[in-house]
Amino acid sequence: MVWDTGAPTRHRVGGRHARRGGEMASGSGHPTDHESLVDVHDPGRHAAPVPLPPQRVVSAAGELLRALSAPLRIAIVLQLREGPRCVHELVDALGVTQPLVSQHLRVLRSSKVVSAHRQGREIRYELLDDHLVHIVEAAVGHAGEE
Repeated sequence: MVWDTGAPTRHRVGGRHARRGGEMASGSGHPTDHESLVDVHDPGRHAAPVPLPPQRVVSAAGELLRALSAPLRIAIVLQLREGPRCVHELVDALGVTQPLVSQHLRVLRSSKVVSAHRQGREIRYELLDDHLVHIVEAAVGHAGEE
């Protein structure tokens, strides 16, 4: 039987049943008269809160992660890590339509992930910050782990 209550781990005292990591070793899962549930964690002890950055920084990080949340935008960032590209180069590399690439570039520009610079008749897109490549590469690497 699997329990997923989100409650702290509890052990039975006086019985042979124990729950660890959400699993009940055996039995019905209900204590008998001679058993009682005891918290393994000290109820008087609390973990110290972790200091957080200012709310505006946390919000900006959330917006950045939302901008990077689409698979095609991740692929665009991976293409741009090698240097600036124009839309037709991204279309060829990614095998999708020009309007779709342009739509995703617009999201990346508004989120300040990429910038655009005119070069002759073309507009070249490039990453604003190398940190973004590290974020995307870490996410892709993590997703590729087995």
